[in-house]
Amino acid sequence: MVQAQATQQPLYEGAEWTFKKLDLVFDAIEEIAKKELGLDVYPNQIEVITAEQMLDAYSGIGMPLMYNHWSFGKSFVRDEFYYRKGMRGLAYEIVINSSPCISYVMEENSMTMQALVIAHAAFGHNHFFKNNHLFRQWTDAEAILDYMHFARKYIGKCEERYGVEAVEELLDAAHALRENAVDRYSRPAKLSHEMERQRMEARQEHERTSYRDIWRTLPERSKDEDEKAKSERQKQIIKKLGLPEANLLYFLEKHSPALQEWQREILRIVRNIAQYFYPQKQTKVMNEGCACFCHYFIMNRLFDKGLITEGSMLEFIDYHTRVVAQPDFDDPRWNGINPYALGFAMMQDIYRICHSPTEEDRAWFPDIAGCGEGIAVLKDAWANFRDESFILQFLSPKLIRDFRLFQIHDNSALPHLKVEAIHNEQGYRKIRSALAKSYTVSAMDLDIQVADVEFDGDRALTLRHMVHNDVPIEGKEAEEVMKRVAQLWGYDVGLYCEDAVNGKILATYDVTLS
Repeated sequence: MVQAQATQQPLYEGAEWTFKKLDLVFDAIEEIAKKELGLDVYPNQIEVITAEQMLDAYSGIGMPLMYNHWSFGKSFVRDEFYYRKGMRGLAYEIVINSSPCISYVMEENSMTMQALVIAHAAFGHNHFFKNNHLFRQWTDAEAILDYMHFARKYIGKCEERYGVEAVEELLDAAHALRENAVDRYSRPAKLSHEMERQRMEARQEHERTSYRDIWRTLPERSKDEDEKAKSERQKQIIKKLGLPEANLLYFLEKHSPALQEWQREILRIVRNIAQYFYPQKQTKVMNEGCACFCHYFIMNRLFDKGLITEGSMLEFIDYHTRVVAQPDFDDPRWNGINPYALGFAMMQDIYRICHSPTEEDRAWFPDIAGCGEGIAVLKDAWANFRDESFILQFLSPKLIRDFRLFQIHDNSALPHLKVEAIHNEQGYRKIRSALAKSYTVSAMDLDIQVADVEFDGDRALTLRHMVHNDVPIEGKEAEEVMKRVAQLWGYDVGLYCEDAVNGKILATYDVTLS
């Protein structure tokens, strides 16, 4: 990718940055990003912040506006302690999926680092946010900032009216369930500050509680009602509630007999924010790979044109190499597969296959090998895949060898590990399939659903955990989270773990409100 260096005046020299230099570098990066890579991005907003402000952005899950909660302060204190002690560094940047796309860069960065993070975040991540189908389907970059302003203002008013402790207790319960608070199969409604305001006004004028409608419309029970009739009646109730329901916060917001209107609205806020971040965990490898490929391409082109010096290029290579490094399994830094390393390697590999394929590449990727359209193939992948499908489609035998990947069968009942797949044609396919499977939603999230509600007696709520890997959830942790469910439901809660393949019940848990 590196070409002969042109003879132009460098945009900057040395480590010190100024806003004038930032403007010059941004314009040069934008020209390469749009004309040579053909990136399509939201309008950019670059904000230079201090290390303390970066820590604050960490604690608020990267959003410029966030409601108050003790957990954010705890995160700030913890991260600040490690940072001040030199035990942990800070991210070079934070980027927000919004329009305009806000990129935070640290004032402590050198000028070369500022150029790198602008290319990485303001153009790489920005393009991915705007064009990937998951983000287009599940998020609304135009509305998120206004909605966060509404959320912060509303929760602040609730704290004034009902007390900080009451709001904090509710948020504790909601946060415990936010990983199970997304719609995975239906597109959520668009966020709108104005629509939220109108809906709130309508709520104040007309009490709208769906669970009361359910209670009012229950069929009258006869004293002589037999078991068959009770069973049929319960089936009608379950059908009316739309069970099973995997979005726990949605179900509790709509049907809990115990919640007041302001509490329902806060649950709605928490699940809307959780929904907004839903695509990010499914595209970590692709998103970081896209951003790393873009910054690598752009910084090399700046060097080719003579717009950055050799010293700046060496500094960039040092930063870049550290970001995309993949520690070995016995390295103290090992923490699984680095998404930056795998994502960047796959993007580079696809580009290589398109322009300089081997015979092996032609056999494995006949549709793209030697096509000469590497950027176009990458942009199509960025738009139409998520991590699971991307790895399953594009992970090559070469990369499997480069990362020294192999598959093992780990059965705790056996005394030894069994190697399932090695570096041969059959093994490559098994390894690729196994790695892709580790990025599926079912591998990342617990499949917990509302399975039943007992309306005749104690109003107990029954949850079902569909187990896809033969391992039920940890008992103490399950009971702690169930206490939060019971707090929001107002009555007893039970949970059973069911094997998704054979229907066998693996474990049961119960929480009784005292």
